[in-house]
Amino acid sequence: MPRVKRVHILISLAFVLAVFLTALKAPLASSQGLTLFASPVEGALPVDDPASELWRQAPAVEVPLSAQNITKPLALETRVKSVTARALQNDEQIAIMVEWVDETQNDSMVRVQDFRDAVALQFPLAEGLPFFCMGQQGGNVNLWHWKADWQRDLNARQDMDTQYQNMYVDYYPFADPDAGARAEIADYQDTNYIPALEAGNLFASPAHRSPVEDLIAGGFGTLTAQPAEGQNVRGYGEWADGRWRVIFSRDLASAEADDVSFAPGKVYSLAFAVWDGANQERNGQKSTSQWVSLQLASAPPAAALVEPQMPATWFTPYHISLILWGVLILLFLIGAFIYSRLPE
Repeated sequence: MPRVKRVHILISLAFVLAVFLTALKAPLASSQGLTLFASPVEGALPVDDPASELWRQAPAVEVPLSAQNITKPLALETRVKSVTARALQNDEQIAIMVEWVDETQNDSMVRVQDFRDAVALQFPLAEGLPFFCMGQQGGNVNLWHWKADWQRDLNARQDMDTQYQNMYVDYYPFADPDAGARAEIADYQDTNYIPALEAGNLFASPAHRSPVEDLIAGGFGTLTAQPAEGQNVRGYGEWADGRWRVIFSRDLASAEADDVSFAPGKVYSLAFAVWDGANQERNGQKSTSQWVSLQLASAPPAAALVEPQMPATWFTPYHISLILWGVLILLFLIGAFIYSRLPE
């Protein structure tokens, strides 16, 4: 009888591995799935109070981030390595708070050399999971993009004279000459000479209704802002002691075709992105996460805050996956032992 050689064992192990991964529908490189539970709350959500006790009671999930290095512009090294997320819901709204460490507060975009801090949430709009960076053709995503400079603008809009207080301008054409360097939108006699404003560009808006921009994308280079009347996401952000805390909030249901809508008891997919202005991060130069799960509560709350209920059975898909991976590891240990005992 011919002797079994090591090469035969290697081929057999490779075949078993391929069959096993196919059965699991598992890619060769994957990360453990995370679930963010939205805790139900009676009454109003603390949409502008990061220090609310309700946030402290909500389960926190730490989501790892890595640099976007798929397409240009890319950054091989980004500073934000993870975010901490919490979620609350009542019978009408959902609110998600995102926290991350940032040693500097970058909330101005007036000078060309300055870049803002920012954070975005991303939700798929179609069945299945599109690419986690901006979706893909046929797999659109809805994005909520909070910007630190828009948050600051809600208190007082920044302009050139904010950064260069001694600047001087005789007058702006088609504006009230007496306004000089401090000409505002209202000082223009004809806003056709402010084409970005006339075109509905939110960046040219004299006053932001929210520090969050509601967008849609279907792949790299397709990011598009929804119309002003469709901007229905609210936000609030605070920086203190080297840490940003940003709250996104919106009604559960939306009539907008390009918006994600939420229903109690359902599970949704969610991805995060963060920009560090001090590191000159902007556009595609950012830290991103893989998809994580967002689990909404299934029933109205019976108290002020109800902790999320874990499945009653241990025999969940997650535990089945753990068992199967354990079997795979055991098989490889046995194979490795046999391999070490065989002749060359």
